[in-house]
Amino acid sequence: MRLWLLPLFVCFLSLSLNGADSASRPAVINVGALFNFNSTIGRVAKIAIEEAVNEVNSNTTILHGTKLNIIQRNSICNGFLGFVQAMHLLGNEVVAILGPQSSVVTHIVSPVATQLQVPLLSFAASDPTLTPLGSPFFVRATNSDKYQMAAVAEIVDYYGWKEVIAVYHDDDYGRNGIAALGDALAEKRCKISYRGPIPPLINFTRGNIMDVLVKIAVLESRVIVLHVNPDSGRMIFDVASFLGMMGNGYAWICTDWLSSVLDSYSPLPSEVVNMMQGVLVLRQHTPDSNGKRAFLSRWKNLANGSLGLNAYGLYAYDSVWILAHALEAFLNQGGNISFSIDSRLLSLNGGHLHLEALRIFNGGQALLSNVLQSNLLGLTGPLKFDPDRSRVRPAYDIINVIGTGYHLVGYWSNYSGLSIEAPESLYSKPPNCSRASQRLNPVFWPDGTTTTPRGWVFPNSGQQLRIGVPIRASFKEFVSLVPGSNDTFKGFCIDVFVAAVNLLPYAVPYRFVGYGDGRKNPNYTNLVQMVEAGNFDGAVGDIAITTSRTRIVDFTQPYTSSGLEVVVAVKELNSGAWSFLQPFTPSMWSVIVITFIAIGVVVWILEHRINDDFRGSPRKQCITILWFSFSTLTYSHKENTVSCPARLVLIIWLFVVLILTSSYTASLTSILTVHQLSSPIKGIDSLRASGERIGYQVGSFAEQYLVQELNISKSRLVELDTPEDFDTALRHGRVGAVVDESPYLNLFLSTHCDFRIVGQEFTRSGWGFAFPRDSPLAPDLSTAILKLSENGELQRIHDKWLTTSTCSQNTSQVESSQLQLRSFVGLFLISGIACALALVIYFSRICYRFYHASKTEVVSDIQGGSRMKHLKTLKSLIDEKKEPSQKKRKKRQETEDLPFGYDTDEETGRTPRRSQTQIVRNGDRE
Repeated sequence: MRLWLLPLFVCFLSLSLNGADSASRPAVINVGALFNFNSTIGRVAKIAIEEAVNEVNSNTTILHGTKLNIIQRNSICNGFLGFVQAMHLLGNEVVAILGPQSSVVTHIVSPVATQLQVPLLSFAASDPTLTPLGSPFFVRATNSDKYQMAAVAEIVDYYGWKEVIAVYHDDDYGRNGIAALGDALAEKRCKISYRGPIPPLINFTRGNIMDVLVKIAVLESRVIVLHVNPDSGRMIFDVASFLGMMGNGYAWICTDWLSSVLDSYSPLPSEVVNMMQGVLVLRQHTPDSNGKRAFLSRWKNLANGSLGLNAYGLYAYDSVWILAHALEAFLNQGGNISFSIDSRLLSLNGGHLHLEALRIFNGGQALLSNVLQSNLLGLTGPLKFDPDRSRVRPAYDIINVIGTGYHLVGYWSNYSGLSIEAPESLYSKPPNCSRASQRLNPVFWPDGTTTTPRGWVFPNSGQQLRIGVPIRASFKEFVSLVPGSNDTFKGFCIDVFVAAVNLLPYAVPYRFVGYGDGRKNPNYTNLVQMVEAGNFDGAVGDIAITTSRTRIVDFTQPYTSSGLEVVVAVKELNSGAWSFLQPFTPSMWSVIVITFIAIGVVVWILEHRINDDFRGSPRKQCITILWFSFSTLTYSHKENTVSCPARLVLIIWLFVVLILTSSYTASLTSILTVHQLSSPIKGIDSLRASGERIGYQVGSFAEQYLVQELNISKSRLVELDTPEDFDTALRHGRVGAVVDESPYLNLFLSTHCDFRIVGQEFTRSGWGFAFPRDSPLAPDLSTAILKLSENGELQRIHDKWLTTSTCSQNTSQVESSQLQLRSFVGLFLISGIACALALVIYFSRICYRFYHASKTEVVSDIQGGSRMKHLKTLKSLIDEKKEPSQKKRKKRQETEDLPFGYDTDEETGRTPRRSQTQIVRNGDRE
């Protein structure tokens, strides 16, 4: 019987514990909801929140009997009224507030919620400045505008636009969102060129919109980012359509306010949707799922078919479930729904304000922690929060309004940037935000085409650009004023500019404006500064691209190369009695002589012991060394080499001699037959050190470079106007050299044949067309200039203006360079390695013999050999005559016994094949 009582006792205990747990849970928990009942987002959110609460209350797996009581208040998206409604909610002892919907209201309510420790779980406040630092009890259940503006910046960069115009409400939501856009654009090297704030809804009129858009219509940029709310957005498009701004090269990008309208009221009335044709719109991406499809199928019944479901409705629905699971965890942790009075509020003596109704939620911090630790799967995807308390994996759909609806262009996510694949399909792959991987489907723009708008037009309704052109007094082949005209120019630079403009896919209205008096070349730096100041819309001519100039204007791609060079007067250098020494430099001659002697010494060392030709008295051996080494120059050496190392050294050395003599012959021939020109100035370095006066062209940047970069005294510089001034100054010694840009000097030398360029270019630059900073015309013209270069048109223009040489073809050089030692280092190195290798082999053998000889001396001398005796042994081994081996002596004896006329090999003693044949034949005869 006792065994039956145990199960009954366990069941009784379990029922008792469950009853106790149910008794500790409150029957009802108050939750506030603060949003605008009459807004597009608020209407959808109201239905979604109520449906979610009903599902939670009817679900037995969560809260276990505790019901959520939603207290809703209308904030009207007004800061003051929203604050008042929030006070009503907080006075009803709510444990959390779903909302506020408006970022403006959130900024005001957040400090109060923080003081009372009531979490704010907003499904629509996207202001990126609402951070945990400033709003500790604020949790964003939707995406921050920081990510939305990053998506806009990616789109702007994808289409190659550099500037945008921002139109926004002048409140926390608008200002802070556009500030985030500015930061995102800066990372892409783009910018907001104009900000058009519109008053908040309380002071909003059609006239306000008209004033802003009229200003925008005359600006240069044609890319407009619209960050407003649904109520004002439709009126903005109405005014823009009236002003003709929904076409003609415009591009409109709307934030997710418009997608909420399209999803909530689709299809829109034809008169409304016609105003928005071609607009790009962002929509918060919610991945497809069974739960989402099931909810969409129920939505028509929930909304009675009068309202569509937008992304904010889904976020509002998920917000209820996030809070419900957080409350479940809070209660399971033993949390208690209790409130306490803030003594500081009582001390304020609020009177009719009833501040005593505002109580601190004691479990607020614990509930907030549970909300932040959420890890669920909702209709909008994973319900998790990052350290900034924003939803993880933010993503947006990019849609294009066309016809009576829209089509999907692509997606953006902070994981992989722009893509035509859904973000959830990319999370399993490595992140790739490279420019090459970014891709979107074709877009139908406001003008009805799929051609991407240029994004800008010329300001002031397309008035002609004022292009400054220098009126040159010299070198008019580059640019000059047509006689009898005030604004017609010709020349190489003008033809390049006109050809480049003609390649642009759009018309560029412009007119040339002369700069200078025509009697003296103008200062080009001043011309560039006038472009910066706005006196000119651009500058065309032979304008060098320098570092100082690029700091104030933008240049196009260089259309011709340029650089500073030195031109001098030269005289013919006649060959003299010592011309035969000119082919080699003194260092080269020195190395050759030393090497000749070294080779002789090496061969003597290798042959001394075995070759009688290298033996004798010291005087004779010295003469032999010198004679042998220098006679190899003409291959007239009579001494034979016997050892293999010596033959290896000699073969390589003879090859070196062959190369040296061939090079010497060729160089000497050139010196004696080609005219050589001489100048004491060899380049910019010798010019600086010479102290000679230096000529430069008026208006050129050469003066500034010589003074500031090369630290040449300005007293040494002489202004020269024309090519004739160059000629006169150089010919009569007024200047030692002229420093100018290579295009001018090449043109000068084509008609003045008595001068030459010495040294190398000491600057590298080019000529380009100048435009104000960030002008979109500069990159487009750069592309056109590259096309001219690729199709050969640039070279044709160059040949038309700049190939007018009257000098005969002359290959004369200014002091042709002598043969340098560095040209033959390889040869001498090979010869040196051969000598070293041969000596190593030779001395290795000597050391080996010395080792054995020393051991013999040690055995024979019981007292040990002295150092002197070792030295004598080493000297005798090096100097002694090596006798031929027994075999060699026998062969030598046989050779000596041969009759006269028989040929023998003097080195080996072998009888040549021909001689042996003769012996055989003689034997036959006998």
